[in-house]
Amino acid sequence: MMLRSTRNRLLQAVAGCLALAAAGCQSGDGAGALTTSSAPTPAEGKILQSELVAYCPAVLLREGTAYFNSYARGGEGDPSKVIHQGAIAEVTRSCSRVDGSLTIDVAAAGRVVPGPLAKPGTVTMPIRVVVLRGSEILYTKLHKFPVDVATIDAATQFVFNDPNVVIPVPSEQNIQVFVGFDEGPPPKAS
Repeated sequence: MMLRSTRNRLLQAVAGCLALAAAGCQSGDGAGALTTSSAPTPAEGKILQSELVAYCPAVLLREGTAYFNSYARGGEGDPSKVIHQGAIAEVTRSCSRVDGSLTIDVAAAGRVVPGPLAKPGTVTMPIRVVVLRGSEILYTKLHKFPVDVATIDAATQFVFNDPNVVIPVPSEQNIQVFVGFDEGPPPKAS
């Protein structure tokens, strides 16, 4: 009998704790009515947790697109005729979602190394951004990115970005994003 009485008191205590815990999940609206708390709305410029864990496709360098050589006229392939060499060392991205669209800000960091025929001035780097889903091209753009080379005594670092890559929000994690140099079609044989 004593055991049943202790057990009943224990069950009542547990039920009371559960009731208090449930009451702690609600907040008053100032008028005496109880309402369930809702998810907070982020302040302007704040990032939601759902954005942090959402799919954002990685950026890749396609083989053969990390380097770009600029030659003096008629000197293609001759190391003594190199004006400069561009090299992409790092790539990254950030993503945001609005109204069913995924905006990817693609970035690449690299440097321009002066060659034997280098001169100070503005160098134009042909950088292409491509987004694929399988073999389907969702986005492609060739940028003529200017890099100011102030001296030919050292490499000049640059940071490129294309903040306007917009595609529909993918239903699967099957998107590939590429960034790299695009020299255009090879010269025609004569």
